[in-house]
Amino acid sequence: MPKSRADLAAFLDSLGIAHSTIDHPPVFTVEEAQAHTHHLPGGHTKNLFLEDKTGGIWLVTCLDAQPVKVNALARLLQAPRFSFGKPDRLLEVLGVEPGSVTALALINDTERRVRPVLDTKLLAHELVNCHPLTNTATTTLKATDLLRFMAALGYQPIQLDLDQTLAA
Repeated sequence: MPKSRADLAAFLDSLGIAHSTIDHPPVFTVEEAQAHTHHLPGGHTKNLFLEDKTGGIWLVTCLDAQPVKVNALARLLQAPRFSFGKPDRLLEVLGVEPGSVTALALINDTERRVRPVLDTKLLAHELVNCHPLTNTATTTLKATDLLRFMAALGYQPIQLDLDQTLAA
């Protein structure tokens, strides 16, 4: 059973990670999210749930305005060709629906199948804004605490400047 928003908040609390969450109508695009969250300080995230041709699963988290060339990203990461992950795989692995993809959903990857990738420009912000397992809210936490959250789950995310995918 996937963790709930309350479970996530309790886990963050157990790690001593300060966080605040605002509720808003469901959002499915960056533009819809900006309409409700543009006033929040910090970097606003978008996430790409990708699967490589050998079945490897990747979660790329970057600033919401960051363009990403997926084929170039695969080459940069030395991964087999990427495609976008299917909704049923997303629900199976991260316990969230399309539109609710978030780095915080790694809490549901109990088998540690996902390889997280974080854009360094996102991490340059003091604060980051992510969905708390649902697209009806946004949670703000420190970028350093996002890394602590991932480490507590056993992840060592790949950190890179996704602008490199644009030059490839």
